[in-house]
Amino acid sequence: MASSPSGSNSNFDSGLEIKTRSVEQTLIPLVSQITTLINHKDKPKKSERTLAAIHRVGQAVSVAVGRFVAVGEAIAVENQELKDEMGQACFEARRAGDAIAQLTDVGSAVPFQSDGRVTVFSDRTGMVKAARLLLSSVTKVLVLADRIVIKQIITSRNKVLVTLDHLERVSTFQEFVQIFSQFGNEMVEFAHLTGDRQNDLKDEKKKARMAAARAVLEKCTMMLLTASKTCLRHPDCESARINKDGVFHRMRCALEQVIEIVTEARSFGDSKILPASIYNGIKDFKSSVESLRENLYSMLPQNLSSQLEALVERTEDFTDSAYTSHEQRQAILALCQLVRQDTQQLVHAWVEAQQSAHAKEAPEDMELSILKTCQSTNDLRRELHKVAVCRTSDLLKVHGEQLPLRALKASGAEGKLEAVTEYSRTLTEQKEQLVEACRLLCHVSGTEPLEITCIHAEETFHVIGPQIISAAQTLALHPSSKIAKENLEVFCEAWESQLCDMALLLREINDVFEGKRGDKRPYLSLPRPGKHTANLKTPKAVKLDAEEQTSIAKLGLELRLLSSDVDAEVEKWEEQEQDVVRQSQSLASMAYSMYLFTRGEGLLKTTLDLFHQAEVLSEEGHQLCSSLHTFTAQLGDEDRSALTTEMEKLGAFCQQLQMGAKTPVQGKSATFQKVESSIQTTKNILAVVVSLLPFCNKLNRKYKSERSSLSSPQECREGQDTSTPVKDEGTLNNKNSNGFGVKALEQHMAGLNLLESK
Repeated sequence: MASSPSGSNSNFDSGLEIKTRSVEQTLIPLVSQITTLINHKDKPKKSERTLAAIHRVGQAVSVAVGRFVAVGEAIAVENQELKDEMGQACFEARRAGDAIAQLTDVGSAVPFQSDGRVTVFSDRTGMVKAARLLLSSVTKVLVLADRIVIKQIITSRNKVLVTLDHLERVSTFQEFVQIFSQFGNEMVEFAHLTGDRQNDLKDEKKKARMAAARAVLEKCTMMLLTASKTCLRHPDCESARINKDGVFHRMRCALEQVIEIVTEARSFGDSKILPASIYNGIKDFKSSVESLRENLYSMLPQNLSSQLEALVERTEDFTDSAYTSHEQRQAILALCQLVRQDTQQLVHAWVEAQQSAHAKEAPEDMELSILKTCQSTNDLRRELHKVAVCRTSDLLKVHGEQLPLRALKASGAEGKLEAVTEYSRTLTEQKEQLVEACRLLCHVSGTEPLEITCIHAEETFHVIGPQIISAAQTLALHPSSKIAKENLEVFCEAWESQLCDMALLLREINDVFEGKRGDKRPYLSLPRPGKHTANLKTPKAVKLDAEEQTSIAKLGLELRLLSSDVDAEVEKWEEQEQDVVRQSQSLASMAYSMYLFTRGEGLLKTTLDLFHQAEVLSEEGHQLCSSLHTFTAQLGDEDRSALTTEMEKLGAFCQQLQMGAKTPVQGKSATFQKVESSIQTTKNILAVVVSLLPFCNKLNRKYKSERSSLSSPQECREGQDTSTPVKDEGTLNNKNSNGFGVKALEQHMAGLNLLESK
């Protein structure tokens, strides 16, 4: 069944599945106009003004389709493999557009009516037929054009694979440097193509899988560089060869996964993507229990019992773990037993209800059993969530000190192979603990995209652990080798980066459990046409290459953590509409967009986009300073003094960011330094905001309490109207961010939005 481009309001079925947001959004204005025309066909009598408007809409649709078809035909000429299909779809679209123009022609009106109205020939069947043909053919043109985007990604992947094979076989440094430069450029192209595709996908599971594969490619690029250089420097070292082979293998697997997602190819590994999780088991079990309210015969009692036993069996991942405490194990087992007892009581009441001749719905005692069963199931889910989250939090605190990594670096640099072996065992144990924590988190993640992210984290720890060990062994065998030392450093940084990712994953899982959004909307503040362009014309818009993205990745992750910290502090405020709260949220959202830029994702595509975002962020930061000054006016001298120092820091950092963003630079190196400086300064701004928010919240509650005890709420609020109008820039819905390759097709159809009011 095809996806409907406009949701439930569309009566049309193109017969083609729409998989990307860009195709869907391109079709929406067309569907809107066609629906308007069909609805008007139900009313034969119309005023001259209405008739003229219908005529304009019909003619505009026809003209837009004509231009659209011309672009489609040009695409067919450039892509011979699509020529026949595209040609047929364009022919049908043109024919349907002409039919709609004819059906809305004023010439078909009968002008003589006593009431002054015009009667239009009401051929609703003809209009519906033409509309179906038009929507179907236009959708087919768009889907065919979308194949070209897929073809570009496949072609880019093939180029990367060929260069990857060359890199693997090089034998000299000179040859390696030359080929790696080419490889870097090809990876940048592939990263941007796949990033656009990821943002455009409608299916959240595919998005998560694409993000996981792209994360592997991003991190492996720097590993490939140092691992290959180490192998070239020490060609007879077995551990160096193992280290290098592991990186190449992982990159090829990630490249293949991207193509599987893009082409929707089925692989034998698909069954491993989403193992049975406890969260899904509980959701299905509760759904079965609650369905009995409406239908006592919706399933057999033994099926419900079997469903419960399968769910309880999955909890063995928690109870059988050597790292689960005795108290936690006993609590889980007790709750499992309680769910069993409640389910048995439910089944008993259920059977009795079925035997009653008059019972069609669940009687009162059965309703009580349903509520008890659902409650005990929720208690079990809550306990499992607590165990998984606490376990992971404890591990992140312990492993945050990176003691085994430091010991491996030191032992390797001193050439102590036995010490490396000893610390390798410690790291392996940590790896197993983290892998198990990822599995437990997967059980309680709450959404399929987060399950996929958990699986990706598990695989990453499983792979990087042995790679760190082989890199440390190489350094121990060649302690004076600078490249071997650098190689170990890169793999250790990848481990640390994955720990940061796991901390973020933990927060997102908690957000879902608490009913908050598991994803975060980026702050949309790209320049509008005709605005903010004075300082955007002269500099050249460039994108970061793979090496630059890799070197700035850690800074970006730290920025994302700080933006999450701001969000967490904002959540604690009772008055969410306060300017301080709203502006802090805006800063966190903009910082998150800048983090996405460091990954080659999101709406900020070029360095110019980033610098503009930095300017907007600095302006919002100044607004926050202004709100804080207003806030401090109600404080005592001591409290005001404590806030003033931090406010001055915030103002200084905002000024620094604004000046830095506006300062022109020339050259690749200078541009990258400006990017790095902008993100570092943004980090400093958020760090100050994170420290200010809890203090301000505490003072706000304190003075609010004092005011309420001394005067009425109306008196307290007098003279405190500090609201600031929300800027349009922050809420701009930029439709050019979807990454759909054939922009001309979108533009012709999007123009129909202008007709909706006619």
